[in-house]
Parts: sequence; structure tokens; C-alpha cells
Amino acid sequence: MLTHMNSRKRRMLFSLLLAAFMLMTACSSGGSQGGNRQTFAEAHDSFQTKLAREESDSDPVPTPPEGVFDLVYYPSKVGDLAAYVSSDPGDGQKHPMIIWVVGGWGNGIDDFPWTYPAWDNDQTGSAFWQAGVLTMYPSFRGGNGNPGNYEALFGEVDDIVSAYEYAASLPYVDPQRIYLGGHSTGGTRALLAAEYTDKFRAVFCFGAVDEVKYHNNSQFTFDTSDEMEYTMRSPIHWLEDVHTPTFLIEGSEGNADNLRNIENTSKNDQIHCYLIEGADHFAALAPVTQLLAEKILADTGSQCAISLTMEELEQAMAQEPSIPMPLMMPHHMEAQGVTFSYPFPWITDDQSEADTTQLAFYSAYDEDNPWDMASLYFYSYEVESGQSLSDLASSLRSSGYEVEEKELDGRPALEGFGMEEVDTGSYFNNHFLIALDGDTLIELEFYLHVDYDGGDALFRAIADSVKFD
Repeated sequence: MLTHMNSRKRRMLFSLLLAAFMLMTACSSGGSQGGNRQTFAEAHDSFQTKLAREESDSDPVPTPPEGVFDLVYYPSKVGDLAAYVSSDPGDGQKHPMIIWVVGGWGNGIDDFPWTYPAWDNDQTGSAFWQAGVLTMYPSFRGGNGNPGNYEALFGEVDDIVSAYEYAASLPYVDPQRIYLGGHSTGGTRALLAAEYTDKFRAVFCFGAVDEVKYHNNSQFTFDTSDEMEYTMRSPIHWLEDVHTPTFLIEGSEGNADNLRNIENTSKNDQIHCYLIEGADHFAALAPVTQLLAEKILADTGSQCAISLTMEELEQAMAQEPSIPMPLMMPHHMEAQGVTFSYPFPWITDDQSEADTTQLAFYSAYDEDNPWDMASLYFYSYEVESGQSLSDLASSLRSSGYEVEEKELDGRPALEGFGMEEVDTGSYFNNHFLIALDGDTLIELEFYLHVDYDGGDALFRAIADSVKFD
């Protein structure tokens, strides 16, 4: 009996019972525990995480495409953190913005926003800014040389809230129309942020988890012997604290059990769960982010009016895969007095010889897609007296090329298409544009393996960009 214990044992038992009660109160995910229940924001702010190891990185932040994104540093509790933010459209209007949190456990940003958005695994979030929705990609504490350390879903929640405050301060952003989205670990971070604050107009979580203790424990930098460390990072314990429309989306071949657990646990009508049959952890990203971008642009009322139906999601998933256009950047050839554009992710290699200017443009990546498999060559050289483009057109036609004679900025030009076989036996589609500027011949040659679609549109964008001084 308690009355037979000595005072020391009574104090120890009382302390254990009190600790257990506080844990049960903090962990409540169902109904309210009367006036004693802490909200997630209260519990999060009063909890001091203990890191078992300090991890960070000093990965550089690549320079973003000028006029599309700005590299900024937003203030947070640990100091200024790097982010990419859509540039000011310059129209004097306030626009909606989405903060997109990528997956994985790293806390940095790199060049993913403008790399190829694969249809079956598009983690870039680029569908939003390509549709006209301003976008912010924040890094977090410990990433990219930022102050602080990785906290594996704890301090990063504070950073997301700080990112919101920064976005809301921008004169071209509508602070009432700031959305939040993320995938995988980013989706879990977004869901925790939705439980922490109601400042976001709506939140979109792809592939979020319920209980973090069952996932990727090798990435946990916190004291894993403390159960509360897990609780403070596990969205399923705080579902009733979501006060803005929050949409959870996952494929049946992905983290489906996590979504079902959240759906079965939640009694919150602000939380909407969608399980897409036959899809994996990544397949919904490209088609559904396009759908969400359209809904954000249409969501112009005083209150959020975004809704989703399974029919809409199924229609989005049934789309034919699209081949997006890359960001294009201008390149000026001063000596030749000509400007043309090429994809921003490409690099330049000067291969000029004594009498010929030759530049090669190709992707810095080696991914299996039309952006990264295509290449462009620029040639410039003096023509011999008496040579004409008509003679060159005849020669090309006799070699099997389709050739059109045209004018380009008042200069005689040829545009054509053919197929070339290389030494390995592979075939490449070859588009070309040739212009004669006085005695100087300017030539652009575009190559893409016949197995890839999208080359016609990419060449057209390059050809239409050509301008002479």
C-alpha cells in the first residue's frame, strides 16, 4: 500500500505518475483533454529538443536564373537561412505564393527547381511557378552553411513558419494567399507546420508519415531514448490542431498505411485524405501539382475555396505525360552580333578553331530525358566568294535533309531537318538553322537521339530566339 511506503518512495512514485500523465496529455490525438491539453504549438514551443549528434553541411547554393528566382536569406530563430524566391513580376500586384518543401532529410537547396521534372517522379515543385504561382524554396537550419544543425523535423517546423513570415513581407505577395506544400519528408514537415500554425491558406502534403519512429531512424539526430522526441515529430499525435484546409495525398504503393492511419485517427474536417490506386510514392507529384497550381490561381476569394475530389485526381493521373520546356537563357555572341537562347541547365564548351568559331551547349546532367540528352552547336565562319545559300540548300536536300529557304531578321536563311547516323550506329534527329550575315555564315545545329520526344519544341524555342544586332 502507498501508506506503507517511505516518503522517498512516495515522492518517486508521484513523480512517475505525474510524468506519465503529462506524456498522455501531450500525446493526445483524439478528443480534447479538457482545458489541460496543450496544442502542438504550445507543446512544441515549450519542448527543448536534445540532439545526440550535431550535423550540418556547407553545400553551396547555385546561382538561380536571373529574373525567375532570387537568392535571398530569410530570418529565423537560428539566424538567416538561404531560399529561392520567385522574382517580383513588376506589375504592382499582389500574387499568391506557395512554399515548397522537397523530400529527403537534407536541409539545403540546390538546382532542383530548374532541372527536368520527370513525369513519374517530379520533386521539383516547378509546376507551380511554371503555371504562374510564385514559389519559395526554403533551406533550413544546418543546410547550405546555414546556422544551426539538422533537427530532423523539429526546428525545421520553426523555419517553415519563418519562411511564411518572410514571404508575407514581400510587397508583391498576397499574405492571405500563401500556401504550403511538400513531398515525403517535406510532406511530413508541411503537415507538422499545419498543426503548428493556421497562417497558411491551404497545405498540400504528399507522402507524409504518421509516426516517425518507424521511418529512417538512421537520419535521426535527436536523443532516440526519449519518447517525447518522437512525439514532437509525429503528426498523428496532433491532428486536431490543424485549422486550415490540409490535403494528404499518397499512392497505394507508397506510404499508404501512414495515410490510412491518419485518416482513421483524424476527427478533423480540415484534413482531407486521398489514396491513389496503383500509384507509388512519387507518381502523383507531376500531374497533381499541375492540378493544384490551377486551383491556387482560381482561389481568389476572401476564404480558401480549394477542394479536391477523387474524380479530379484520377483525371489528373490519366493525363498523357507532358514534356515541359526548360527555362531559356540568352547568349550573346558579340563578335558575330547575334543572340540566341538555350536551356538554363546547359553548360558551354568553346571548341573554336583557327578559322571557325564553334561552341557546344549541352546539359550538365546525364539523366534520361530530352533536356539532358540534347545538344546544340554554334558555328560561325567566313564563306568563300561566290557561295550561296541556295547552293547549300541543294546540297543538303541531295543528302536527304528537308530544307526551307526563309529570311531571318532580313538575312537569307535556311531551316531544315534530317536524321544522322553516328559511328556507334545510333540515329539522331538533327534540326538546323543557317543564316548568312554579309560574308559570315551563322549556323545552329541541334541534336537529339531518335528515342526522345520533345526535340521539335525545344529547337523551335531556340530558333525563334535568334536575333541580330
